[in-house]
Amino acid sequence: MKSPLVMPESYWIASTEETHYPALEDPLEVEVAVVGGGITGLCTAWELARAGRSVAVIEADRIVSGTTGNTTAKLSAQHGSIYAHLRDAFGAEAARQYAASQTGAIGHVAAVAEELGIDCELERAPSFVFTGAEDGVKQLRKEAEAARDAGLDASFTTETGLPFDVAGAVRVEDQAQFHPRRFLLALAQDLTAQGAAVFERSRVTGLETKVGVHVLDVAGGGEVRCDQVVIATQFPVIDRVKLFARLTPRRELVVAAPIAASADPGGMYLTNDDNLRSVRTAPYGEDRRLLIVTGEKFTPGDPDTAGRLDRLSTWTTEHFDIGGIEYRWAAQDFTTTDRVPFVGALSGEDGVYVACGFGGWGMTNGVAAARTIADTMAGSPPPWAELFGPGRFHLLKEAGRLASSGAKVVGHFLGDRLPHAAPSDPDELEPGQGAVMRLDGGLRAVYRDEDGGLHVVSATCMHMGCIVGFNDAERTWECPCHGSRYATSGAVLQGPTTKPLEPHPHH
Repeated sequence: MKSPLVMPESYWIASTEETHYPALEDPLEVEVAVVGGGITGLCTAWELARAGRSVAVIEADRIVSGTTGNTTAKLSAQHGSIYAHLRDAFGAEAARQYAASQTGAIGHVAAVAEELGIDCELERAPSFVFTGAEDGVKQLRKEAEAARDAGLDASFTTETGLPFDVAGAVRVEDQAQFHPRRFLLALAQDLTAQGAAVFERSRVTGLETKVGVHVLDVAGGGEVRCDQVVIATQFPVIDRVKLFARLTPRRELVVAAPIAASADPGGMYLTNDDNLRSVRTAPYGEDRRLLIVTGEKFTPGDPDTAGRLDRLSTWTTEHFDIGGIEYRWAAQDFTTTDRVPFVGALSGEDGVYVACGFGGWGMTNGVAAARTIADTMAGSPPPWAELFGPGRFHLLKEAGRLASSGAKVVGHFLGDRLPHAAPSDPDELEPGQGAVMRLDGGLRAVYRDEDGGLHVVSATCMHMGCIVGFNDAERTWECPCHGSRYATSGAVLQGPTTKPLEPHPHH
């Protein structure tokens, strides 16, 4: 059997320099600690530093190497069919506020890039949501109307730059795309030039409040004392943030390949057909573009990721004239039960702010969140602050999704403990394969490396006790309940967990 493909790093990471900020080892005092070094954390820290606050960014790995470094990097206010949903669920004013927050984020990135002289390949382009099915046209016409009423330059069309016919599409003018790491690494440099601190390889493991002062514990013994905390880790890593039941993880695969500049479809595209397909291009040398295609959404830990990757690659080669796939990677995000991000101060937690639940649209939502938090701290929250507020709860609007999400978590918590169809003997595993099996009296996550060595760790996620599954394309252990991800050694790759899977030596 052919061993599964190992996923390499994204194009954004491969085309930029590595970062080497220090780890936090000594006690630190600042006004604001920002946990997370992605687009939300860095932009929030930058806004606060510009306002004269003393700030530190605390990143568990390397900055801009998580979801932000693995995005498709669309700067678009068109987030699927969001505006018809917002208008129906919350009213026309809520849809207008959401559109204003996203459009403002696009303009803000462009203005900051110009101000700081950042060459981040920012390009203006139209954005499309399309369908190839006639029965999807009615919904798109409704979305075009709702987006237009929300203030976007939106229209319904049957004409696109794609090399295949569509039944219909919503077109939104004057959106943008960029190179996220070029922008954010330059922002980090400007941030430190202003006197702020950036720490890498410094995983936050806990938060305590002592007489109005917040104390962050950092793995390895570091400690940060601050007046205010911003948790910008995509999924909150602090257990006191009780949003777990209202966030659902989703992972998507990405493939990229050179394409002739003359074959550029001239825009950013999205469809829910074929289990999601997202298309854009980026500059890639003379007379060429890099075609970037995303799709095959799945819950972390679901089986046959390699098969999903094959399907996405096949779709890309069938629909576009490319010579071959050059890059493959994956990204993860979380969706809230009402499809609006959680951004702002946590009720009952004085000085603790959160930003999460971007639903796959973290580029504009991350920037909007940063500005929202910074303005709220300054006493002038934007008009959409209440819409995004993490303390909101709309029982009738969220009940269905909340029940579905809860049932899914319970199903994994109980059902994944039943006997598995996967190999039940480590000897059955071939190099590059992993499986959860009953071994030595418990459920173990067992992986055989390319040299034939076995790596055996507990299959119980250290976050809330769900059973992990094996991602055979990225060779990682992933929790289907809340999206925690681990290396085959058990080391933490992505939160909300802060602890590695327990080792279980097996002979």
